[in-house]
Amino acid sequence: MTTPSGFRARVLAGEWLAGTFVNLGSALTAEIAGRAGFDWLLLDHEHGPGSDETLLHQLQAASATPAAAIVRLAANEPPRFKRALDLGAGGVMVPYVNTAAEARAAVASLRYPPLGFRGVSKFNRAAGFGQDFDDYYAHANERLVTMAQIETPEAVENAAAIAGVDGVDVLFVGPLDLTANLGVPGNFGDARFVEARRAVAAIARQAGKAAGILLATPAQIPAVRTEGYTVIALGSDGGAVTTGLRANAAALRG
Repeated sequence: MTTPSGFRARVLAGEWLAGTFVNLGSALTAEIAGRAGFDWLLLDHEHGPGSDETLLHQLQAASATPAAAIVRLAANEPPRFKRALDLGAGGVMVPYVNTAAEARAAVASLRYPPLGFRGVSKFNRAAGFGQDFDDYYAHANERLVTMAQIETPEAVENAAAIAGVDGVDVLFVGPLDLTANLGVPGNFGDARFVEARRAVAAIARQAGKAAGILLATPAQIPAVRTEGYTVIALGSDGGAVTTGLRANAAALRG
């Protein structure tokens, strides 16, 4: 078993890692966010409008900053892993991971043989277009991060089994989906959601994995930090642009 390195090592060491979602499909906002002081960026290609070409430009922009770039895939399907990873993603966030079997499938899609079945190609951006292939191939499995999203009651129930899968690094709560699937969409103070959130953090810690979550406001930070969450995303580029523009428009109208 190889030793984690790079950003993945920081994740598994339990460091407090500040991130944000980049959901506008913009390379410019990815670069701005990466230069703003975040440890990591989530390039959202599940709900965001971007294409493979958009993702390429976002990854190129993010690579000029200190922030690690993680890509949220649209689905847990092997071809989507290959595209994002070959373009140079530092890891993936996989939506709607409900079972250990689905978690194992995700890890296998991310890893090269014999630990997985990611297709091998030398001439891609991640491998320096062939110039860095030997190093990338030798170390990709230990460097790439896998974040499994916990978004349903089934996933919460199976969280221990998901966390037990070798290669799952982060149990990442999707709060809006999880509250919706609990029947209380957007009610982040509901007791059922709070209980589920606390359970996921405890399970991740017991398994030696990290717990992650997306937050809407800074006021939510103390509670999740106390519960043991360490891979935290606050807001998004879309939210920041919307809030800023609305504030400016309101100021101009008095």
